[in-house]
Amino acid sequence: MEEKSYTEVWHSEKFKTLLSRKKRFIIPMTVFFLLFYFALPILTSYTEVLNHPAIGPITWAWVFAFAQFIMTWVLCILYSRKAAQFDRMVDDIKKDMGA
Repeated sequence: MEEKSYTEVWHSEKFKTLLSRKKRFIIPMTVFFLLFYFALPILTSYTEVLNHPAIGPITWAWVFAFAQFIMTWVLCILYSRKAAQFDRMVDDIKKDMGA
């Protein structure tokens, strides 16, 4: 099988599909992460919303801060699973390239 040039791969439907799917996953996840991450310092700096008790003496600010750890792990797990799908797509593209 003859190896294809990078330009041919770039213009292939499989490669365009890979890029499109990565963008549809990564961009919304990045926007969500940044909004969730920066919400805590912004809300604690400019509002009193998170200063109210949630559970006993624990305020909503502490609950939100703990939720950021959970959110980070969840996004990491989601990305790891999605990356495995992207890797399979890359393997298919490599087979088509002749690599």
